[in-house]
Amino acid sequence: MTDVSQAEALVFERMPAWPSVRADIAASHGRILRESIVAERDQPPFDRVMMDGIAIAWADWSAGTRSFEPIGTQAAGSPELTLQAPGQCVEIMTGAMRPGGTDTIIPVERIRREGRLKLVVDATDVERGQFIHRQGSDRRKGVTLLEPGIRIGATEVAVIAGAGYADVEVTAVPRVAVISTGDELVGTGEPIARFQIRSTNEFSIEASLALAGLAEVRRERLIDDEGEILDAVEDLHHDHDALILSGGVSMGQFDFVPAVLQQLGAQVVFHGVKQRPGRPLLFATSRDAKPIFGLPGNPVSALVCLTRYVVPAFRRAAGLADTTTEHAVLTEPVSRSSRLTYFMPVELGWDDQGRQTAEPKPTNTSGDFISLAGTDGFVELPKGREKDPEGTVARVFRW
Repeated sequence: MTDVSQAEALVFERMPAWPSVRADIAASHGRILRESIVAERDQPPFDRVMMDGIAIAWADWSAGTRSFEPIGTQAAGSPELTLQAPGQCVEIMTGAMRPGGTDTIIPVERIRREGRLKLVVDATDVERGQFIHRQGSDRRKGVTLLEPGIRIGATEVAVIAGAGYADVEVTAVPRVAVISTGDELVGTGEPIARFQIRSTNEFSIEASLALAGLAEVRRERLIDDEGEILDAVEDLHHDHDALILSGGVSMGQFDFVPAVLQQLGAQVVFHGVKQRPGRPLLFATSRDAKPIFGLPGNPVSALVCLTRYVVPAFRRAAGLADTTTEHAVLTEPVSRSSRLTYFMPVELGWDDQGRQTAEPKPTNTSGDFISLAGTDGFVELPKGREKDPEGTVARVFRW
């Protein structure tokens, strides 16, 4: 059986890099950036006025001038006006280019009109160059504004637009087939017998990948029939970039997934991980080097394995930059087997010392998915000890 850290490494080593495509900027949000965004101009591209008021020459102010003759009004987006003589000013608006011959802005609330002149009535704290956002003071032309490997959000879209990009290179969204297997599974809205259960895994797997913006999912549900599973997996493999199966990966009489993958020529990288829940986890690669994940059928196990291995693997394949791992301290002790790494569902919070806390919320069984509602994720408690005391620092994986 494979250790947790080794299983993670084996998955990461064999994950392909998803290709990139160009996307219109309006459709780029939520996608993973795959090119450097470079400043097309200085930012700001000119000396930008930061207040409504008048633009003056500091030399006039230092010579004692307090009344100024306007030569015109300059709004944002208008070409610059230029002073022609001492004692003049330009009525200026926020966002406008600094007028020629001026170097200081007096805010409108400090000014009173006297005939044609503008009288500065509050002369305190006037400094040379005030309220001017200098050209290039944010970034210079040609510098890199955004690096590849980040998810494009609202602020990143603004940067991309500000740099003049109409479209941008992003990771192509992979097509993933999510396949639930089991005679006992019944879909929502269908009649159900006493000996059957509702199928949930394909929906939770799809939700996890969709919320993370990592895949376009097609859901399938199959009965425990080796021939039907073989035909379906072969067809779905052809049309998708990755396969995620749940159920049929253990050692029971009707667990056909390992045999099906062998018949299709897939290489099983590992089958079984020293962890709880989710010990039967399987990972394989197809003849075409496409990743195939075989998750256990129990809902808690399936979601834990998806969160611990599949989502991080898809993030890497998408080119997302590695993020700092998250940790929390246990609010109470946890007893468990020392032979297995233990994944404990938790609710996260904060203590009075500003530390993130993890309150254990164990499920009744690995089929008790209802108990996961309201939890934030799980902590990973490494094998080798039978008890983790209160205050233990553990790595967090959010759903």
